[in-house]
Amino acid sequence: MVMMESDSELTRGDTAPDFELPGTDGETYTLDSFGDSEALLVVFTCNHCPYAQAKFDLLNDVAADYDQVSVVGINPNDAEEYPDDSFEKMQEFVEAGKIQYDAYLRDESQDVAREYGAVCTPDPFLFVKEGEEFVLAYHGRVDDAMNPDDEPSEFYVREAIDALLAGDEVPFDDMPSRGCSIKWT
Repeated sequence: MVMMESDSELTRGDTAPDFELPGTDGETYTLDSFGDSEALLVVFTCNHCPYAQAKFDLLNDVAADYDQVSVVGINPNDAEEYPDDSFEKMQEFVEAGKIQYDAYLRDESQDVAREYGAVCTPDPFLFVKEGEEFVLAYHGRVDDAMNPDDEPSEFYVREAIDALLAGDEVPFDDMPSRGCSIKWT
């Protein structure tokens, strides 16, 4: 396990790169699949990373608590070297209730992760709907717990979502995400 900090080249105001990815539910998803949402939280994540696992419950709660926000997990990890990140294991995590996002998608080619500039798991990107497009409003940490066993006291993603839904800008700077490196092929 190598701890990384995200340093995507996407900046606030940039349009979300489109994708077409299979979901654990058998559906294929694109950005348009979430077009009815006011905001979209795209989190590059995986099954095996302890940093990602430590955020499952918080992200599940965000998905449940905000009807107007779609929470989408995207797993780009090399499943041959990391079999716990296979599509079948992703489906098992969803079926067992460990992952309860609006969609859990597989980026087998890793093209989407590259286009977003994701480098670690978890690596969250929060977009707000402006007209027909999602534009980046926040890229950074989910909360202030820097290690998997730490208890968070500040919930940055929730604060950012609350600001966006109130019609405000996110009131703090982007902070590099922290987690295991994406397992590139």
